[in-house]
Amino acid sequence: MTNKRIVLSSDHAAIELRQQIVDHVTAKGWEAVDIGPKAGESADYPIQGDAAARRVASGDCTFGIILCGTGQGIMMAANKVKGIRCGVCSDVFSAQMIREHNDANMLAMGARVIDSAKAIELVDAFLDTAFGGGRHAPRVEMIKALEG
Repeated sequence: MTNKRIVLSSDHAAIELRQQIVDHVTAKGWEAVDIGPKAGESADYPIQGDAAARRVASGDCTFGIILCGTGQGIMMAANKVKGIRCGVCSDVFSAQMIREHNDANMLAMGARVIDSAKAIELVDAFLDTAFGGGRHAPRVEMIKALEG
């Protein structure tokens, strides 16, 4: 992988967890592009999800990690951007499968759903799993065709 840049963003519900993940991915050798709000700032998850997704869709960043209270709202916003395949996960199996089967390029998580240890575990599962290709590739192409 030539581009080891990962964008991270969140709304105000997940600032502390996002900052812990920034430190973790940096320690793993990724260049973290943190575009989320600072402590004490309010931020709307649709704006934050869209901004992160555009960084991934443009090729500026290979992956994105986004967070809000549940992960659901920010994931929905990110998936509106053409080229984005984002899933919300709270278990390792799902984080692996969205990469291996769906070639997901963004991971969403809920700061009010999981703790920091689980979030780090999910990030590692997501980043350490490659797209399987093979029988999954035609299905990913079908998803891309839905974008219009």
